[in-house]
Amino acid sequence: MLKATLRSFLAHKGRLVLSALAVILSVAFVAGSLIFSDTVTRTFDRLFASTSADVLVAPEEDLNEAVPSGRTPTLPDSLREKVARVEGVAHAHIDASVENVTVVDRDNESVGPTTGAPTVATNWYVTDRSPVELTSGHAPRGPGQALLDADTADTKNVEIGDTLTVLARPGSFKVEIVGIATFTTTNPGAALVFLDTPTAQQKLLGSKDAASSISVTAEKGVDDEALKRRIAAELGAGYDLETADEQAASAASSLGGFLDVIKYVMLGFAGVAVLVGIFLIVNTFSMLIAQRTRELGLLRALGADRKQVRRSVLIEALLLGLVGSTLGLAAGIGLALGLIELMGLLGMNLKSTEMVVTWATPVSSYVVGVGVTFVAAYLPARRAAHVSPMAALADAEIAGVGRPLKVRAVAGSVVAVAGAAALVGCAVADKTSSAASLLGLGIVLTLIATVIAGPLLVRPVIRVLGGAFPAVFGSVGRMSQRNALRNPRRTGATAAALMVGLALVGGLSVASASMTKSFDRQIDDTLGADFVVQNNTFMPFSPEITGKIEDTEGAGLVVRQRFTPLEVALPDGENVETTAAGYGARLDDVANLKYAEGSSRAALAPGRIGMDKEFAKKHGVRVGDVLPVTFPGGREAKLTVGAFTDQAAPEGFAVEGGLFLGLGTVEKYVPDGQDSAVYVNAASGTSADALRERLEKTLDPYPQVQVRDQADYKELIRQQISVMLYLVYALLGLAIVIAVLGVVNTLALSVVERTREIGLLRAIGLGRRQLRRMIRLESVVIAVFGALLGLALGLIWGLAVQQVLALQGMRELAFPWPTIVAVVIGSVVVGLAAALLPALRASRMNVLAAIAHE
Repeated sequence: MLKATLRSFLAHKGRLVLSALAVILSVAFVAGSLIFSDTVTRTFDRLFASTSADVLVAPEEDLNEAVPSGRTPTLPDSLREKVARVEGVAHAHIDASVENVTVVDRDNESVGPTTGAPTVATNWYVTDRSPVELTSGHAPRGPGQALLDADTADTKNVEIGDTLTVLARPGSFKVEIVGIATFTTTNPGAALVFLDTPTAQQKLLGSKDAASSISVTAEKGVDDEALKRRIAAELGAGYDLETADEQAASAASSLGGFLDVIKYVMLGFAGVAVLVGIFLIVNTFSMLIAQRTRELGLLRALGADRKQVRRSVLIEALLLGLVGSTLGLAAGIGLALGLIELMGLLGMNLKSTEMVVTWATPVSSYVVGVGVTFVAAYLPARRAAHVSPMAALADAEIAGVGRPLKVRAVAGSVVAVAGAAALVGCAVADKTSSAASLLGLGIVLTLIATVIAGPLLVRPVIRVLGGAFPAVFGSVGRMSQRNALRNPRRTGATAAALMVGLALVGGLSVASASMTKSFDRQIDDTLGADFVVQNNTFMPFSPEITGKIEDTEGAGLVVRQRFTPLEVALPDGENVETTAAGYGARLDDVANLKYAEGSSRAALAPGRIGMDKEFAKKHGVRVGDVLPVTFPGGREAKLTVGAFTDQAAPEGFAVEGGLFLGLGTVEKYVPDGQDSAVYVNAASGTSADALRERLEKTLDPYPQVQVRDQADYKELIRQQISVMLYLVYALLGLAIVIAVLGVVNTLALSVVERTREIGLLRAIGLGRRQLRRMIRLESVVIAVFGALLGLALGLIWGLAVQQVLALQGMRELAFPWPTIVAVVIGSVVVGLAAALLPALRASRMNVLAAIAHE
């Protein structure tokens, strides 16, 4: 039996190639994501371990910033001397460092990374832990001099002697580049600008006596933990102390978010490849077994029992899985190399020679590859085991063209009802968490139900889809329609591969269109200003910029927005840590707010605060209540509730509670923040177009901010949502590739299966062109059937997703009809493309040889 199995596998290896491709793709994405994330993690672990100070002393941060406030917490630089006197301290250095500054060249073009990595301005000092070394020029020696890292200098064509402008919170200032510093470790992708320490303190932190942190080097033989305890005892409370290991863990945790995005995206691709590949492999093995009915019957007649036949088929599947997993693992290594090179182009200089392949990668690869093929081949193997020895006497198929579909009908109906109930429950749920859970359950169950019941829909749907074929294409059209109807199970399984990808696209396209429409409506309803000045990345900007806006000719009303973290104690005993927005007093002139109780004037007055009515209801808050509030740095206040809003604002850009207060109150308790947006109305007698032109000219030296009107703001939101859509379309592309392989495989095996039939058709006068057309029409109708199933399922999912979004304030529903039409047209193209090779092969058959085929 083993010899027979191996011979059978080698005899059909050509027919198994397309199934192997599905395994290869799924394993490649799994292996590539694991190798890439392990390589980046190992690389940065070494970077953090080699560059972190033995102990770092930083200002204590008791509140997390969900939205950046622009604050740079500092501590007095006199603390360095106190730390330096602690037993076991070899050196203590002042750090004067600020992330997310903007540095521009003489053309006002940013020299920072374009990848979202920060531009860091810091003070220059050299230790054995420094990540860079001076390779040309000299160290900065005064307020007008700076160093630049070599990677940024090369990318932005900056040379020694060039003048750059640093846009920091205290104000902008010019520096001459007097030296270039080269990374001695992995470049994390950031741009680094180095100043001498007094200049960094004054120009970056706003005080010659301030420091962002203190880096401590321990004496030889002194344990970091022991030194940390000594320094903590000396300094007392109010400071955050971290050892080198703790700094590395904290940095790795921050990096982990970035890595998780890449890993989960790639594993998403792998998941789609696995799911679609299962349909392909099931179909392939089902058809191969159907074609080998006589062979299997002979094996049974010669004494093979059912277990041996089933084992034979499963061994073939395992061989396919092993080959596909091995090739997929190799492809995954190539994919990881490609990602490493891509990161290099984006500024993160990883070394391919330091690629990490842990034991978990090949194990995961083979578990996925072998597991997928084994699971997919199990049902066909069971069918093979039921082949009767009498099948050797007849050219019979076990695929079951005429087998009843009652079991499928019952099982599909039960699962469909359960899935529909879950989606209905999702639609009526009043909590986001429970709605999301029901949504996930409903999607899984309805997908399973559609796969189970798909063959039941083949005959009624394809009769409609191919109804015009006989009239348009004559007998060729009639035969193509009947071929698609011949085996509903096979047609359903082939279409299911395409259905999965299009269901994802349909559902997420409805979600994204609804989100876009909801945000558009929200902007129309609330934004009343002529223009909004804001950072592309929603980061705060220097007060200098706000001053320039206010001084622009034609600028009438200017209302500022600023964010701050805070913790509020509520009447129900709960303390909520969130972020509040601070606004100028004339907010109503630039925004259209709806209030359930109170007004903007009542909420923005000194010592007052406003919030969302649902948040207030949840925690038992009433207008007039006095709430204890804690601001950054431990500053405490008691604020009176002045108003409740009734905005139902989309929470994609909001935070818990919708808290807001007057800008004066924010500046009183958080004096070192920065503005996040400035709303501007044109002065009387100045047109909006004229004001925009003047504002853009004023802000030309500040490329980090842009002037936007309502239309621009909507486009910005669309761009943010488009990122999700690009991922969806990439998943669709992968699903389509594998679905095309499935249709090609089905048609190719169907051509082999119908060799004698094709020979007879050719003998009675069917031309080659007519034969190719027949196969193309069959392919198109299967592809369109899969597309319609997928879109129908996706639209149902999209409706359910929109109900979840409605709980977050996004209540508008929209259907992306252009996308839906494009998908249907695309499915026709997919069908035509998939039929090319099988149709060509069928048309080239020798007629006599085909008639004699058994």
